[in-house]
Amino acid sequence: MSPEGKTLLNIIILGFGFMFMFTAFQTCGNVEQTVIKSYNNSDFHGSGYTSMSIIYGVFSASNLIAPSVVAVVGPQLSMFFSGLFYSGYIAMFIHPFTWSFYTASVLVGIAAAVLWTAQGNLLTINSTDSTIGRNSGIFWALLQFSLFFGNLYIYLAWQGKVEITDKDRQTVFITLTVISLVGSFLFFLIQRPDPEVMPSEASESLLQTENSESSSVVVPPQGLGSQALEAFKKAIQLSVTKEMLLLSISIAYTGLELTFYSGVYGTCIGAMTQFGEEAKGLIGLSGIFIGMGEILGGGVFGMLNKCNQFGRNPVVLLGLVTHYVAFYLIFLNIASDAPIAPEGGTHLQSFIKPSVQVALLCSFLLGLGDSCFNTQLLSIVGYTFREDSAPAFAVFKFVQSITAAIAFFYSNYLILHWQLLIMVVVGFLGTLTFFAVEWIVMCNRRDSDYDSI
Repeated sequence: MSPEGKTLLNIIILGFGFMFMFTAFQTCGNVEQTVIKSYNNSDFHGSGYTSMSIIYGVFSASNLIAPSVVAVVGPQLSMFFSGLFYSGYIAMFIHPFTWSFYTASVLVGIAAAVLWTAQGNLLTINSTDSTIGRNSGIFWALLQFSLFFGNLYIYLAWQGKVEITDKDRQTVFITLTVISLVGSFLFFLIQRPDPEVMPSEASESLLQTENSESSSVVVPPQGLGSQALEAFKKAIQLSVTKEMLLLSISIAYTGLELTFYSGVYGTCIGAMTQFGEEAKGLIGLSGIFIGMGEILGGGVFGMLNKCNQFGRNPVVLLGLVTHYVAFYLIFLNIASDAPIAPEGGTHLQSFIKPSVQVALLCSFLLGLGDSCFNTQLLSIVGYTFREDSAPAFAVFKFVQSITAAIAFFYSNYLILHWQLLIMVVVGFLGTLTFFAVEWIVMCNRRDSDYDSI
């Protein structure tokens, strides 16, 4: 197999591994608040929103040490062991206890930081300036198939159910645990790319295996402690660069809308008593439509790589407009207290007669807009910080996860309309700052005579 073929295969395997893992985890996150409300046990006092807030809060803090872990352990093993923690979190729902629920939330937050830092490193190592956009799109499209398959299963399993029984819960989460484990083991199929196609020595140093045979100069090996410290210092340095500070607003927006589409919106649909007995099943159907939007966006704007001749700005602008349309329709179609409604659902009236079709259209638009932002952010971060990919993606996930943690926390208290307003404001600011960074990148590319990516 040619070096380019090997790196493309690595990206595909990486995407399939994440697809299996997040078929389980994103489905879990989408339904856990509904599952917890239906759980008949007086000794359990957990909240799905609080759990996700803990996960993303710990995720954010752990990004400070994640580059060091990846540098020492290597990206492949880092992803495998992180995946095991994800599986443990999902398995906890088979027989949930309050202490195990929140303990698993902390552990999966740490694992998430290591997982996504390793993913960003592997994506960059297996890409060149001309393929980073394509590879980001391939990975993102495969990842988002997880929303389709997992939520299709939920829709078929829970269709017509008013209440989720213990047997329903256990069947679903045993299945999701097995699926998650399959994804973790797929990471062992990723091969080390050939040296001549590696983008930089800095990225190469984060691989598990040293390329000592290809060098005629013997360099004393760097100690693991020193290697980890250097990775940590580099992450701190990158976080205060002009480009990363500007991109942080755009990344923060993706954290807010990640919270909304992956947890809050499904809960809102499930709480709408006006949708009748099918409301619980609609949670899964909503996730399917979100996945369809994510897959379409990843394919069109990433994998096919059609818009790169015009830069990334048109895609990001399309993502913002798509989200604004979705937010407006949700504002009209969903009752304001739906995110915080009790188990019996909300009986407040929305501004228009609630429509299942409009709700599912909004799901699709949320997914499409999210893919527009994320494919372009993956591309611009991988291109701009190619020499320090692992620390750069650690900063990326630090910002995204801390805003997601904040959003999951306030989702326990804020009505829907305030949550939508926050996303509208941050999304507008984030789009402006992305435009500024893209302009800097384009200027630097012209000055350096880089090929168009």
